[in-house]
Amino acid sequence: MTLPIFFFYLFALMVVGSAVMVISSRNPVHSVLFLILAFVNASGIFMLAGAEFLAMILIVVYVGAVAVLFLFVVMMLDVDFADLKKGALQYMPVGVIVGVILLLELVMLAGANFVSPEIAAGSVLPIGAGVSNTQALGEVLYTRYVFLFQGAGLILLVAMIGAIVLTLRHKTNIKRQDVIAQVARTPETAIEVVKVKSGQGL
Repeated sequence: MTLPIFFFYLFALMVVGSAVMVISSRNPVHSVLFLILAFVNASGIFMLAGAEFLAMILIVVYVGAVAVLFLFVVMMLDVDFADLKKGALQYMPVGVIVGVILLLELVMLAGANFVSPEIAAGSVLPIGAGVSNTQALGEVLYTRYVFLFQGAGLILLVAMIGAIVLTLRHKTNIKRQDVIAQVARTPETAIEVVKVKSGQGL
């Protein structure tokens, strides 16, 4: 066993173990920490595959922004996860169906290399000499797959807006700014003249 193969199996084992701990940990903070560990080991696999740009993006975007932001949100909001898990069993059938579909797709993808390896080899785009991995990835994304790339960005934007709308809660006991009411104020409604007798004060 060569050294790259050893590190590949080591990173892959850490990714699978961290993913299992993400969904099995009772403490949400521990789940986020295991998620960060999974991202770091996945970036190690990308480095072994020669995709250093994807490895750095995984560290900077997911570990540096998404996971840490989620960790702070969990710690600051103090969400009662016991109440959230009460109605989780009603979504179990849908979750099982989605999981089975994803498992079948992964099995088909992995088995395609053994059944017909020429199909998988034909989809590979060779990188020319003197072209870096980052430049080759940008040329592929913004030329051959530009519409799919923009569509994925649009889907993520809609998902982000939907998450904000679903989690937005307006509290009734908080005073909020009403710009229209402020602009429409007149001196008669904004100023009250009170006549105070001498020596009495307000």
